[in-house]
Amino acid sequence: METMTESGSLPGSLTESELKELAKSEKMAIYASNIANLVLFIAKVYASVESRSLAVIASTLDSLLDLLSGFILWFTDHAMRKPNHYGYPIGKKRMQPVGIIVFASVMATLGFQILFESVRELITKSHTSLDHEKEKWMIGIMVSVTIVKFLLMIFCRRFKNEIVQAYAQDHFFDVITNSTGLVAAVLAARYYWWIDPTGAILIALYTMGTWAKTVRENVWSLIGRTAPPDYLSKLTFLIWNHHEEIKHIDTVRAYTFGSHYFVEVDIVLPADMPLSEAHNIGETLQVKLEQLPEIERAFVHIDFEYSHKPEHNTKV
Repeated sequence: METMTESGSLPGSLTESELKELAKSEKMAIYASNIANLVLFIAKVYASVESRSLAVIASTLDSLLDLLSGFILWFTDHAMRKPNHYGYPIGKKRMQPVGIIVFASVMATLGFQILFESVRELITKSHTSLDHEKEKWMIGIMVSVTIVKFLLMIFCRRFKNEIVQAYAQDHFFDVITNSTGLVAAVLAARYYWWIDPTGAILIALYTMGTWAKTVRENVWSLIGRTAPPDYLSKLTFLIWNHHEEIKHIDTVRAYTFGSHYFVEVDIVLPADMPLSEAHNIGETLQVKLEQLPEIERAFVHIDFEYSHKPEHNTKV
């Protein structure tokens, strides 16, 4: 904040050419993830048909949802890169949490279905046997899928873009489910049959719990939850040191509106200050606030006193 106050710009900001290069790399990460999800899903379908393992089938259903989530995230990224200021005046970033909530709801539903089927198999004690040749094919496919997903996770974690980070989280999730499914299927084939449905239950519970947490986080981001106190303190420091003519800070609000914050600021300037000078102070403060990566939009209100009631009253 001190460096930004002195220089007027965010430290370490990328140039236009660097931003274009970064956007190109982010696109490559998204395309690579989608292509890999398609190829790996086909391979896991084959492994599921050959092994008839519930744990492997649960992992395959997760890959099917990877394709759906990939389409949602790709569509969101594509829409966000083509703004329409007339049709969507404040942008399209709210599409991302809405799409993730829809996807997570489907994930939870399928997770519950896998859980139900696994419990049914445990009760009825119905299971299938796996010969040695099919077991080798299944192990080879599942190990290959897990390695590819692990490498994609490392690659996507290099980027700060929220959508690419979502792909990284999804790849990490796949590494967990694939490993669990493989171990459960192999142990069930060699030792006790009930290990397979038990592994499927663990995958289902992990799937439902993980995506329930994702739903909760995205719902909070859509309903306008306030920023933490330490972040508001940083904004207050930045605002107070923006210009020597700022006499008081009446209000500093920051609240979620999608994946980023909206900020509302009320500052007090001298009553006899010319409008042009007051406007320049407010506009440069808005620009400075919007340079922060967590802030999507900043609104700066200029006043000459601070003893009045708040301009905005929440409707009940």
